[in-house]
Amino acid sequence: MSDPAFLSREYNNRELFPDHPRHFARWQESSARARGTMTCYLDRAYGDSPGETLDIFPARKGDGSALVFIHGGYWRSLDKKDFSFLAPAWVDAGVSLVVVNYSLAPAVTMERIVQQMLAASAWVYRHAEEYGMDEERLFVSGHSAGGHLAAMMLAALWPVYDRSLPKDLYKGALAVSGVYDLRPLVQVDWLQGDLRLDEATALKLSPAFLPPATRAPLALAVGGLESSEFKRQNALLAQRWKPVLARDVPMPGRDHFTVIDGLADRANPLFAATRRMMGLDQ
Repeated sequence: MSDPAFLSREYNNRELFPDHPRHFARWQESSARARGTMTCYLDRAYGDSPGETLDIFPARKGDGSALVFIHGGYWRSLDKKDFSFLAPAWVDAGVSLVVVNYSLAPAVTMERIVQQMLAASAWVYRHAEEYGMDEERLFVSGHSAGGHLAAMMLAALWPVYDRSLPKDLYKGALAVSGVYDLRPLVQVDWLQGDLRLDEATALKLSPAFLPPATRAPLALAVGGLESSEFKRQNALLAQRWKPVLARDVPMPGRDHFTVIDGLADRANPLFAATRRMMGLDQ
């Protein structure tokens, strides 16, 4: 494993891309506009904790397909409301969008966050029809920490979690700029205070060292301007999950924050690749 100083630099996206506050502000403004102008069902509770809520932006056309999106922030920051800006393009394309929240570290462990995503996914499956979604057409996506969580959902043994759930609850996934081998983060001091990872837990929660549970396709992407570690993480999951890898989308000129803008733009290769992963626009 590389030295801690190197890892500290490589994983510190806010230091690597110092204009990130501008992107956060832009996301928040666009997200507030989306919530103010679109049909949406906000803060639906999938559990008892304050962080266990989700927002639904239903599509009025299409085949009932739904994309669940999990936000990033190193499992310790940001909020679902920062990512409502993804909804207009997807709803316009006939796909419902569900944006999920989770409790943040250090108030909860990463293991608990994974469990929350299992609970949220089960809730979406059971309540899909109420919001015009087809429970047989659910897909999951995520950015950064959310990319890790999206991959974990493809590794989930759903009937073990709940016997009433199908083994292929999600029919595919998109993971963008994720961390799939958590072991390096054990050495990142500015994260450890919140994440409190040890080697055993990091390995247990690393999708790169878990098998995908079904043949559901995986699409991956990482920004061309991102650090070597994020590119390595992307390549690692592509190699480890090669049997289910549908595509690895090149995103030249994009950094860790601007890469996710592609998911809000119908003309962007990331948007198109996600639709193909979903069996749309084949």
